Formats: sequence, C-alpha cells, structure tokens
Amino acid sequence: MTNEPQISPFRIDIPQADLDDLARRLAATRWPSEVPGTGADHGMPLDVVRRLVDRWRDGYDWRVHEARLNEFPQFTTTVDGQTIHFLHVRSAEPGATPLLLLHGWPGSVLEFLGMIGPLTDPRAHGGDPSRAFHVVVPSLVGYGFSSPQAEPGWDSARMARAFATLMTALGYDRWGAAGGDAGALVGRELGILAPDGLIGVHLLQIFAFPSGDPDEAAKELARISDADRASLTGTTADFQSKAGYQKIQQTRPQTLGYGLTDSPAGQLAWNAELWTGWGEYADHLDVDTFLTHVSLYWFTRTGVCSARHYYEDAHSGAGYRDLPNRVPTAVAVFPQDFRTVRTFAERANAIVRYTEFDRGGHFAYTTDPDLVVADLREFFADLD
Repeated sequence: MTNEPQISPFRIDIPQADLDDLARRLAATRWPSEVPGTGADHGMPLDVVRRLVDRWRDGYDWRVHEARLNEFPQFTTTVDGQTIHFLHVRSAEPGATPLLLLHGWPGSVLEFLGMIGPLTDPRAHGGDPSRAFHVVVPSLVGYGFSSPQAEPGWDSARMARAFATLMTALGYDRWGAAGGDAGALVGRELGILAPDGLIGVHLLQIFAFPSGDPDEAAKELARISDADRASLTGTTADFQSKAGYQKIQQTRPQTLGYGLTDSPAGQLAWNAELWTGWGEYADHLDVDTFLTHVSLYWFTRTGVCSARHYYEDAHSGAGYRDLPNRVPTAVAVFPQDFRTVRTFAERANAIVRYTEFDRGGHFAYTTDPDLVVADLREFFADLD
C-alpha cells in the first residue's frame, strides 16, 4: 500500500456520437437579434460568431487536432479527491529543470503546444541544451479532462496545493512554475504556499492595484511610469468596462452553465470574448486553434466547471490576496494585455525579473511562444 497518487496513461478519444451531436446542434443554432450599428459594444458581434460557427460546423476537423494533442504523453492521477489530467514530457538533456505550466481561462493545455518542443529539446530548436526543462502541463481542476469539482472549495490556493503534490508524485524535488491568466492566479498561490522544491514562479500577470489607503495610494501612483499610468486609465479601465463574463462567473456560474452545456454556439461566443479581444480582433485569430479550445470545453462539458474557479476565488480571495509570495518571481509584460504595475505588485511579491515586450498579448503562450520561452530560460538560469 502507498499514499502516493497513482498515475495512469491517458489518450483523448472523443466518441463519434459526440461529434455527430455537435454537428446537429451547430446546424440547428437559434440566432439572436442584434441592434444595427452597435458592433462589439453590446457583446460578441453576430457576424463574427456566425463566421466561427460556420467554420466549426463545415471546415474544422477535430480529429486532426485530437491527433496532435495525442502526440504528447498524457496521464491522469487523483489528488485530494479530484482526477487531474496532465501532459508530461521529459527532456533527454541531463540536468533539465522540471517546469509546471499552468494555462488560463478560456484556455487549456493546448496553449503550450508550441512551447513544449523548445523547452524540452532546446538543442533541436537553436537553444542552449543546458537550459532544458522537463514539462508538466495539467488541466486546471474543473477544466478539460480534469474532473468536475467533487465539492466546493476548489479555489486557486487549493489547486496550487494539488499541483505541488503532483510534482512530488512525479519525483521532482526541485522545480519551477509558470502561469498566465487563471494559471497566474494559481502560480502566485504556489509562491504563497512555497512548497518544498519550488525555486521560482514566472507569471504573465500579477493582478495588483493601488493600495486601499488613500495616502499610500497617492505615493504609489506618484512612483509609477507613464506607461503604467496610461494602462491604469486605459487598458485596465477598458477591461473592467467589458468583463461581464467575470462578474457572472464569480457570482452565478451554475445558471450560466445550462446555456454553455446545451448550446455549442453559446459556448463558442462566451469563450470568444477574450480570444477575439471583445470581438474587435477576430480577423487576427488563429481560428482552428481557437475552435480546438472551444471543442475541449464542449466535449468535456466544463464550461460551468471552469466558471466555478472564478466563483471560488471571489469568495475566498485566492489569487488576489496580499499574502506574501517570497519565492523568486518573474513577470512578463505584453503590450496587448493587462499590464502588471511593478510598484503595486512588489508589495507582496519577490519580483526579481520584470520584462516588458514590444509585441504580444493575453495569449502570449500561443501567439508569441518564442518570447516566453526565452524569458523562461533566462529566469530559471539565474536561479541555478
């Protein structure tokens, strides 16, 4: 007998009946009306969603993308009563650093497929073989092929504990973590938890804002850069004016879940908000990659489960707490994304690397993997 989690091989194999059901539902979509001339002001534009649904129904081939995902070794295990699905790709390079990669919402393990090769086999991708990684990519609890939450309480902090247990179960006694969006919340909670073996955390965002103390806030605002000040009044304010999805997922995820689970067009439109920049940048979208993410949510019925992550964090404060993260932390800042303001983030995080890039956005793992890979290599090399 052992208390160590048991690890089983896993392979994605969506039943043909599910593909046929999806095709029928897409063909029978009931479309809402739209106020002429409003564009994306009221939400996802009708013409954008129809175009994406048409591709999903008539041109997209799930089996091609399923096969690509299955090229990577996948496993499941049970931690704290939850089935956790994960990719695990070991490097052939001696001394490779184990690295936990944490995806966001509405993303999945698919976010990292363009990074796994360069991280695990830098020699084959023009990199320094001494900066190789063993890569572990879990589906967050309640996302993808990780099981729906068996009970309340699965916030970012509890996920962090579960993933620390997973890294131990895989035999890693010295490892790093990286995350973006929801994965950044879990990653920062790992820094707060500071489990044995965690050497550093690399994040795409730290969601930190001016102090609640008016005098202290005034001092902080006086110290920030012009770019940070512009972000607070521009990008951040713009996000908050449109992030209705966040408020609903934080408060009424179950009600939302009926529509997401019953209507593939509804799931697609809901996920498209962030992927298309509120519907305004749909022409720059890698459509089939986006549809693969949506398909993962649809086939696993995890639209509602992933929304519960927001509910749990909103009620526990996890992910946004000012508890100290004393683990060495790197922040990668991309121009088309929420901008981490270093002055605010340093209040509760041991930031040792802060990199501003001249391209890239919220889904940089997918759109600009070269930048992220290079930054990960530099950060963890400095921790050796």
